[in-house]
Amino acid sequence: MKFTLSWLKDHLETDATLNEICERLTAIGLEVEDVDDKAAYKPFVIAKVISAEKHPSADRLKVLMVDAGDGKPVQVVCGAPNARAGMVGAFAKPGTYVPGIDVTLAVGNIRGVESHGMMCSEKELDMSDNHDGIIDLPEDAPVGTPFASYAGLDDPVIEINLTPNRPDCTSIHGIARDLAASGLGTLKPQAKPDFKTEGQTAIGLKIILDDERLCPGFGLRRVRGVRNGPSPLWMQQRLKAIGLRPINALVDITNFMTFDHGRPMHVFDAAKVKGDLTVRRALEGETVLALDTREYKLNPGNVVIADDNGVESIGGIMGGEHSGCDENTVDVLIESALWDPINIAKSGRSLGIITDARYRFERGVDPEYMVPGLDRTTQLVLELCGGVAAEAKVVGYKGHQPKVVDFPYAEVKRLTGLEVSTEESRHILTRLGFAVEGSGERVSVTVPSWRPDVDGKADLVEEVMRIHGVDQIKPEPIEKLSSVNAKILTTLQIRTRTAKRALASRGMLEAVTWSFIPEDQAKLFGGGARGLKLANPIAADMSDMRPSLLPGLLSAAQRNADKGFGDVAIFEVSGTYENDRPEGQRRVAGGIRRGTASINGAGRLWSNNAKGGGKPVDVFDAKADALAVLEACGLPMGNVQIEKGAPAWYHPGRSGTIKMGPKVVLGYFGEFHPKTLGALDVSGVLCGFEVFLDAMPEPKKKATRTKPPLELSPFQVVKRDFAFVVSSDVEAGAIVKAATTADRKLITGVNVFDVFEGPSLGEGRKSIAVEVLIQPVERTLTDEDFDALTGKIVANVEKTTGGVLRA
Repeated sequence: MKFTLSWLKDHLETDATLNEICERLTAIGLEVEDVDDKAAYKPFVIAKVISAEKHPSADRLKVLMVDAGDGKPVQVVCGAPNARAGMVGAFAKPGTYVPGIDVTLAVGNIRGVESHGMMCSEKELDMSDNHDGIIDLPEDAPVGTPFASYAGLDDPVIEINLTPNRPDCTSIHGIARDLAASGLGTLKPQAKPDFKTEGQTAIGLKIILDDERLCPGFGLRRVRGVRNGPSPLWMQQRLKAIGLRPINALVDITNFMTFDHGRPMHVFDAAKVKGDLTVRRALEGETVLALDTREYKLNPGNVVIADDNGVESIGGIMGGEHSGCDENTVDVLIESALWDPINIAKSGRSLGIITDARYRFERGVDPEYMVPGLDRTTQLVLELCGGVAAEAKVVGYKGHQPKVVDFPYAEVKRLTGLEVSTEESRHILTRLGFAVEGSGERVSVTVPSWRPDVDGKADLVEEVMRIHGVDQIKPEPIEKLSSVNAKILTTLQIRTRTAKRALASRGMLEAVTWSFIPEDQAKLFGGGARGLKLANPIAADMSDMRPSLLPGLLSAAQRNADKGFGDVAIFEVSGTYENDRPEGQRRVAGGIRRGTASINGAGRLWSNNAKGGGKPVDVFDAKADALAVLEACGLPMGNVQIEKGAPAWYHPGRSGTIKMGPKVVLGYFGEFHPKTLGALDVSGVLCGFEVFLDAMPEPKKKATRTKPPLELSPFQVVKRDFAFVVSSDVEAGAIVKAATTADRKLITGVNVFDVFEGPSLGEGRKSIAVEVLIQPVERTLTDEDFDALTGKIVANVEKTTGGVLRA
């Protein structure tokens, strides 16, 4: 929301400085985002051309002698056709920044003649697009004084960041009301419009809607005999200062009312309206050419204003080009209506239209100002364009039913800690426009029509707090507890943080991808259910809630590869969606590696081989990442099982499933199926994983949070290698598990280091070699101890898998 200081002072009687106003705005909740104090215009001064001679080397240039009021004329080379002796204009000295052409002036040499500055045009000062000549001021313009003050260009522009719950401050009048309530001046009373009317607005007006909330009221007035030329300079300057382009007087008046009183208006050229005006739902497939020259396809969810020609305006959002006002407009219809905020928000979003009118109607405008706003706009039209006004025609409006809130003054202390007297609380609410009835510690407060955001007593406390001063709330230390604090974060929150740290420590970078993905990608990864489709997606290719983190991560990796960064390792810990119920949202840690981005380092094999890096990533990199997440989250790794196979988007022979027991699936890992990569238009060597953090069982509660003592064995670890010949369908994990359970006290680890298949073993047979780590605990083991342990390992493997020790 932008406004100028002088515009604000049209509504607020105050002697406060610009800085004081800005500080107070932020203090009462209207945060100031930016202030343009127009310092860029300060160097420009009014100067007089003493003489204008033809340039000796250029027919279209003139050499001027310019007096800037200091009695020391300077030489300026000028190409403007209207430059002449005796004229008065705007002058810029060397060193001045000229905003319209984005140039800082210096002493120049133009065709052999020095130029010490510039006589400026309106375009060069960002006043307009006029560049036909330099600014020509009246002869009595005060030479030597700042041009900005003379032309009204020194009016500071303030921009505030409005929260959605403050529709009353989408108007300058509302902002002034808040400032006055805070004690920074007095709100100026607004003169009641006073004009004569002749006859009736002779045009039919109907509201045909199945829900009267869509258009609770509609006001219309006809003004005959207007002259629609440019709006006055003061109005043009104010509109341009806040970023609006002046068009013509009628359109500029509606824009002025939108910001001045937060009352969006619309004007129709009466000669272009055929038949009656009807407020109705749009027909399916109906179109309208809007004022932005774009054609929009409508549906019954949109409310429109139509005549016999068809749709003339999208209600509360944008008018139509066909009935717009131009310089030929003689009779005008002025519209002031009320619209349903929810419908306006939905229609604006579905059509992709953002306007100042939509911004206000979707937040809620003052219903009681519908008719006064129509009168105020009519008076401006009569003053600036002339004409004769007819009686207003108002349909549908049943009046505003104000909300009444039962308000105990003690709520202020309870909710904010502020000591505010009942008299001050009452005074603050009254100054803000609330009607307070009753006495004592509990009163009835009637909410004004311009505050639809106020619904209960907590809202009234907020009003008292922000005007009294949030800075008056004294900081208080948190009360110390005598006992040890309990756990603050939930288990899932702790696991989320832990998983992020674990993956980051493995050289992966965190990514944040969209929760919405295209329908074809959702179906590719097991989603696409009807209940997970967005009713109002932000883009056509973001229609479904994601069933997996992998589509977004794969697309992100490909975008990096397209920009020359092919070796990437990225992860995300976020939500996925199996259905539209709360329990259908999963917490997942997922990641992918591309190219040579393994934990040992990316790059060329010959430059990174010493560290074990430079090799293409594979299923084992993904497996290591997934297991690292589980281990970091505190899962007992002895209970984890790896099974072959994974969902269809993984490579069937290079993927696996992580389980705890026969039913609990903890995650998947592997390389991706070529068809999956092709469907996503992703190329390269890729592997990935997903771990379901919410599938891990809750850790057992311990009697104490104290860590047990560290017990290190004084004896050296012993390694023994075994090779077992088993059937080809036996998994290596079965041998690892059998060897581990032979003696859990002594065996601390079993690693597979070789798999061999060949004719020497026989058909349907293979050899799996494992390394067994043996950690003595109580004493050094003897040969007899090792022989006994070896016997247990061989016997356990043979019993479990049918394998025999390879000769």
